[in-house]
Amino acid sequence: MEITVLGFWGAYPWNKEGTSSYLLKSSGFSLLIDAGSGTFNMLRETIEPLELDAVIISHYHHDHIADLGVLQYYRQLNQPEGHAELPIYGHTEHEFYFDALTMPKVSKGIPYEERTPITIGPFTVGFLRTRHPVPCFAMRITETSTGKNFVYTADSGYLNKFTDFIEGTNLLIADSYFLNGNEDNPVHFTAKEVGEMAKNGGVPKVLLSHLQQEIHLSLLKSQAEEAAGTGVDVLLAETGLTIVL
Repeated sequence: MEITVLGFWGAYPWNKEGTSSYLLKSSGFSLLIDAGSGTFNMLRETIEPLELDAVIISHYHHDHIADLGVLQYYRQLNQPEGHAELPIYGHTEHEFYFDALTMPKVSKGIPYEERTPITIGPFTVGFLRTRHPVPCFAMRITETSTGKNFVYTADSGYLNKFTDFIEGTNLLIADSYFLNGNEDNPVHFTAKEVGEMAKNGGVPKVLLSHLQQEIHLSLLKSQAEEAAGTGVDVLLAETGLTIVL
């Protein structure tokens, strides 16, 4: 399977690049993970949006869903008559936003719950409630045929539960918004926390994402590398980066 970064900034787009969104492909199936602000054009450069098979949303903050409505409108205006509705998976703890996942003849909202893994095409998805001001869910996504998997933290402050959730995963895509010195923040991880989490979970590769716009990203990377120790490959997210597992 392959994961392509469509957007990686936190909160708002920056330098013509978007906020959190990732395209996952396997066995001819395409799953969009979050649909951050400014990412629809990158999606179009990567895949014809009508060919998307499903979408899954971690939470309903705008930097993770801003271009979801744009995707719905695109499909409404361009899809042929009788085209299948796009399944969009989301939690039901905010009724207004969950209801908006459904657009008649265009998309259909499908609920998920933390305690129940779901199957989406060739993938199995498990969930962990994160530490965030609104209900938000990290995902462990496994390619059923190979057992290879990755964890997407979505947005979260540090939680001990993450160590077990990420153990043995092939890749950690981590909210890495803060430099060291901001530990135990209730909203986002620091570089040190991400590195230590990867080290304790035995994770070989980390992608630092949900990045803060006006910090030195090279310093963020070096702080995460120092905390992770040897044997962990730490990468900074960038638009168009594709990781193959």
